[in-house]
Amino acid sequence: MIIENQASVTDAVLQAFSRTEDPRLREILAALVRHLHGFVREVRLTEREFQEAMRIIAAMGQRTTDSHNEVVLMAGSLGVSALICLLNNGDNGQTETLASMLGPFWREDQPLSESGTTLVRSTTPGPGLVVDVRVEDGSGQPVEGAEVDVWHSSPDGLYENQDPAQAEMNLRGRFSTDSAGQFSFKSVKPAGYPIPLDGPVGELVKATGRHNYRPAHLHFMIYKQGYKTLISQIYAPDDEHIDSDVQFGVTRALIGDFVLHDEPAPELGFAAPWYSLEQRFVMELGEARRPRAPIRSKAQARAD
Repeated sequence: MIIENQASVTDAVLQAFSRTEDPRLREILAALVRHLHGFVREVRLTEREFQEAMRIIAAMGQRTTDSHNEVVLMAGSLGVSALICLLNNGDNGQTETLASMLGPFWREDQPLSESGTTLVRSTTPGPGLVVDVRVEDGSGQPVEGAEVDVWHSSPDGLYENQDPAQAEMNLRGRFSTDSAGQFSFKSVKPAGYPIPLDGPVGELVKATGRHNYRPAHLHFMIYKQGYKTLISQIYAPDDEHIDSDVQFGVTRALIGDFVLHDEPAPELGFAAPWYSLEQRFVMELGEARRPRAPIRSKAQARAD
């Protein structure tokens, strides 16, 4: 089709894409073109603004490394990750759900750990935390043999892949549920943390006048054949940013009951204060699929 004017550009692209064989891909591409071209017309995007947008997209790729994923961080900062999660869980967005976004810090190779052991693999000061988890199916029956990945930031607000001072796989582990659908682990209470501001996401945060903090949380990913993989984040209600998460991830269902204990627990090796959390997860029947890990390695210390 010869392009006659600005209006005919959209028709030409839709006509070209209409030959796409895969029906779902054809549907997605057609909707993308209609909405993207509509957005450009609505805001009357200038050439300079378009060039700046291309720079930002290129910079996201350039900033993404084996230990940092700027693209995933941007998706969260625009609310897209949270929206997609809520649309695809909880009866397709109709009911409350414990599902949440994966985030940019999960590693596929997290170490297998015995129930009751600690995630702390190097000196990590902070209040002790003990977590008891139960995994059930929709009828309340225990799910045995589910693989559960757990990971979280340090009390300093850094994941181990960001922090060369932390041991490899510090505050990470992979557990298996027992016949009662349960397991437990010890760790330190995570802290809220700032997302990086030295890339395109930082430009967005500054331009919109927002803070760049995520409230403290634990990550869980529960995998077993026959069930839909459940990815979740459980938030500490006492975090000052619980109602203003820069990644828009906090729902009421995800706020955990972190119990403060003022007396030491020698049997756990905890001084006071320390915290406990009992967390129940319900799995839906469906496809068991591990996502592609957004990172694969640990940041290296910079040479002086």
